[in-house]
Amino acid sequence: MYISKLIKPTGIKVTRIASGVPVGGDLEYIDEVTLLRALEGRTEL
Repeated sequence: MYISKLIKPTGIKVTRIASGVPVGGDLEYIDEVTLLRALEGRTEL
């Protein structure tokens, strides 16, 4: 949230990965379908 508040005035879109990817999880071990759905379901901060 801190970084989002700093960047927002510049017009850069900041998003959060949607559900399906655990916090602190290593993206190397996540299957492609789960990662694709998480990226498609991003929400803007």
